[in-house]
Amino acid sequence: MDEELLALLRSVDTPTVCNAIEVVEGKRGFDRFTRGTVLCSDPGAGSIVGRARTAKISAIAPPTEAADVIRARRMDYYRHMASGPRPAMAVVEDVDGDAAIGAYWGEINTSVHKGFGLAGALTNGVMRDLGDLPDNFPVIAGSVGPSHGFVHVLEIATPVTVFGMEVADNEMVHADRHGALVIPDDYLGAVGGAIAKLLETEKIVLNAARAPGFDFASFEAAWAEFERQRT
Repeated sequence: MDEELLALLRSVDTPTVCNAIEVVEGKRGFDRFTRGTVLCSDPGAGSIVGRARTAKISAIAPPTEAADVIRARRMDYYRHMASGPRPAMAVVEDVDGDAAIGAYWGEINTSVHKGFGLAGALTNGVMRDLGDLPDNFPVIAGSVGPSHGFVHVLEIATPVTVFGMEVADNEMVHADRHGALVIPDDYLGAVGGAIAKLLETEKIVLNAARAPGFDFASFEAAWAEFERQRT
């Protein structure tokens, strides 16, 4: 990815990118974003941007496959996370869903993933070791818990669903404490300009609202100009 665009995407939150994609599309209705409330291990860390390295895990019950099969798949998982284009993030579906108990994202595993050069992790599963996770590796998860359960890898590099959002391996994802979205590759050439336009037009209303003497008349004028420029 172009370094200038990457820096811009890292500097804005996920709601801004969601709005910017609507600017690119010229309409409302973009829906490739997460649903529900997420938890973030480091809300002040800012945005994670990168290509998805996908996998599926389970932890609620012991694996039924042979131990050597599970071990081999685990190494294949880490090999996958260590490879591929950068920037990247781990996007891991816990198939146990709302019943998830396995805190896959603790101090050791997050440190390994950070060491592989990943920017962070997005999962509907469980995290733990809060306060001991490495700096600059946000984990956006569904819950917090104390145990790793019987956690094991089921699939690698297959499409996953996290918080209602479908993600294919290698798709571009933007995530922060609000949730996450997929940026279609076709939009990467236009999303930077859309963000700039969005931020500039928002100032029309924000500057008016923050100015002394703000009232309905000044709001009405600012809103009319805002709508004129954003279309």
